Amino acid sequence: MNNEHRHAYWRANKALIRNLLIVWGIVSIGCSILFVQPLNLIRIGSLPFGFWMAQQGSIYIFVVLIFIYAIQMDKLDRKYNDHNRRD
Repeated sequence: MNNEHRHAYWRANKALIRNLLIVWGIVSIGCSILFVQPLNLIRIGSLPFGFWMAQQGSIYIFVVLIFIYAIQMDKLDRKYNDHNRRD
C-alpha cells in the first residue's frame, strides 16, 4: 500500500470511528441526561423511556454500533485490499 492509499485508508477509518462515537455520545448523554424529561413521557411497559434508555437502551445502541463498525471496517478493508491487488 503506497503512502497516499495508506492515508486515505486511515482517514476513512478515523471518520468512521468519529461518526460512531458521535452517535454513541448523543445517545448516551442526550437520551440519558439531556432529554430525559421529554423521553419520560413515553413509556415502555411500566418504565419511562428516558429511564429505560439510561439503563438498557444505550447499551443496546453500543452493541449495534459495534456490529456497524465491524461491517463497515470489513468493507473498508476489502476496498483498499482490492485496490492493492490492481497495482
